[in-house]
Amino acid sequence: MANSAERVGAAAVRITVINDGPKPCALRGFPTVALAGQGSPDKNEPLGVVRDGTARSVTLPVGGRATTQLSFTPVLGEADGFCKSGATPTVAPSLVLGVGGGGLQLSPADGGDFALCGNSVRATAFR
Repeated sequence: MANSAERVGAAAVRITVINDGPKPCALRGFPTVALAGQGSPDKNEPLGVVRDGTARSVTLPVGGRATTQLSFTPVLGEADGFCKSGATPTVAPSLVLGVGGGGLQLSPADGGDFALCGNSVRATAFR
């Protein structure tokens, strides 16, 4: 379970997942990530995941936590932001994080939107 994405800079979020199941579980590797169009997971746009770091198996006891950090290519400028590449920025109210065989739909903890340039995200391995 995770309920939001905590901003850790202008173009990165930290996501903490919690094992709320009845027994320990193991996470291996990196999450998948998609932007959820109009907030609906069935209208998501998968993003390429550039892996950052070495994946290790993480065993979570009941109530245990693991984190991953996602970094986006930032949108530049103010309200009508732009991409350095000249592409149109992508904005979405939520993302779907693929973890443990399921998908968790999350929005930023500050109530804003996700905004990025390009169609990929850097992700750290769960730890």
